[in-house]
Amino acid sequence: MNAISIIGAGIGGLTLGNVLKQHQYNFSIYESADEIKPVGAGIMMAVNAMQVFDRLGLKEKIENAGNKVHRISITNESLKTISTTEIKNLEIRYNSCNVAIHRAELQKILSENLNSDSIKLGHSLQRIRKEENYLLNFENGKQIESTVVFGADGIKSPIRNQILQTGTIRNSGQKCWRGLLDIDLPEKYHQQAVEMWGKGKRFGFVKISDKKVYWYACINEKSFGTDLKIAEIFRDFDALALQLIESTADENIICNIISDLAPIPRWYSENLCLIGDAAHATTPNMGQGACQAIEDAYIIGKLLENHQNFNTVFEKFQTIRRKKVDYIVNTSRSIGKFSQWENGNSLRNFLIGLIPESVNQKMAEKIIELEM
Repeated sequence: MNAISIIGAGIGGLTLGNVLKQHQYNFSIYESADEIKPVGAGIMMAVNAMQVFDRLGLKEKIENAGNKVHRISITNESLKTISTTEIKNLEIRYNSCNVAIHRAELQKILSENLNSDSIKLGHSLQRIRKEENYLLNFENGKQIESTVVFGADGIKSPIRNQILQTGTIRNSGQKCWRGLLDIDLPEKYHQQAVEMWGKGKRFGFVKISDKKVYWYACINEKSFGTDLKIAEIFRDFDALALQLIESTADENIICNIISDLAPIPRWYSENLCLIGDAAHATTPNMGQGACQAIEDAYIIGKLLENHQNFNTVFEKFQTIRRKKVDYIVNTSRSIGKFSQWENGNSLRNFLIGLIPESVNQKMAEKIIELEM
């Protein structure tokens, strides 16, 4: 019998575990993988996430394992700047900065801060049903009974599908390759994240440690043949983009369709709550998917300071978080379409260049301000 079960040892589930540990709750995290491997790509931990990690005592470890990023630039295919957002003022204000890091490094830091026996690997949830408590059946044949369940099990969440019976996954029409390699970037890009906008496609890159660079390449799927290689698609981009693509081993490149979750009416049921992508998966265009899962965990922790009843916490949690995550899901979806226009690119770039720095700062502030 478990008091609290968390399904999924991704960034959201592990952060929630660290929050519950800080509040001295007993819990178990169930993860389908047999081990937490160094797989995946890079990820940006924005100032909002880093504030949470600061309060968990993990900020310095994460900064040391990753790379601090002080500005975000949008450029054209030739690396000519269209727009730059400087965040140094926000870093000073919130005593945190953006950190680009390998996803696996972040998971390692979060998991190592927990008791090793609190994470149960090789537990892929097959079925969940509500009786007096929740009965969790795993593919390895084990059954667990739990009073409170958190679904941190991603956009395809079995918990959401079986208990809340809701959720429509929306294909954005975009495909994205993500790559990792060891390379020396020009010094001017060491503390900068860059996204290059082209016609129906874009390419981004950022340094995530001393030598390692993470890049991504997104296209409108319908506009490019399935037989084309990435380098062929981006041959009209600056030579640096092609160098990053061609220098990356095939085994260090992953490819996914970009999707999000249409807003669902409720994230919780009796003694059960969804967090992160299970509740409000977003496209990656604002770099906020994992950051919003981290914020979810933080808000649940703040609510537990004043409320012992989890059902009260879950109801208040959705009320507090709903407006912000809906804004991020909708805005991110719009940015994805706008950034990959196929006609009028010069006009698009001109309009983006007209947006004052103060407007970009206000948007950044709206995203990184914690709600409690």
